[in-house]
Amino acid sequence: MDQIKIVKKAKKGDVDSFEQLILIHKLTMYRVAKTILSRDEDCADAMQEAILKAFQSIHTLREPAFFKSWLIRILMNECHQLHRQRRNLTSYDRLVEPFSDDKGYEKIEIQEILDTLPSEQRQLLKLFHIEDLSIQEISQIYETPENTIKTKLRRAREKIRQHLLKHEEGLTWKNGNNN
Repeated sequence: MDQIKIVKKAKKGDVDSFEQLILIHKLTMYRVAKTILSRDEDCADAMQEAILKAFQSIHTLREPAFFKSWLIRILMNECHQLHRQRRNLTSYDRLVEPFSDDKGYEKIEIQEILDTLPSEQRQLLKLFHIEDLSIQEISQIYETPENTIKTKLRRAREKIRQHLLKHEEGLTWKNGNNN
């Protein structure tokens, strides 16, 4: 069945249609939540709250074709709210040094590089490059023109490039010595 038809049924109060929409988008919702929140439990909490709010306000959705971006925007707002609430809490997992093997170094390095960026740039890069959302979808989520999203992505990539170049400069050889 066409997704727009399912959204229209859900807007009319069909609970099964709404459930079907959530099942279609649950993986994307988790991935987006994971770009903002680090703990799976927090992601699940944010998703649950977003689903509840979306269900309660689906009648306000004007254009059924934009259901996905509307739902993701609600989720992102919930994630940011949860992040603000738990910002000052330190989890036990962070106090204990985790065991790691050689396979995780690439993810850790990528995360460390992304952590050097401001929050919005980090999220944009994750949504575009890791979650494979299109420029159009991201612009709908952020309610920002596509060209603005492209510019922000370019600036974020440039900051990463500068960061990487700065680290490479520190490793150059001068007079036979490694700096």
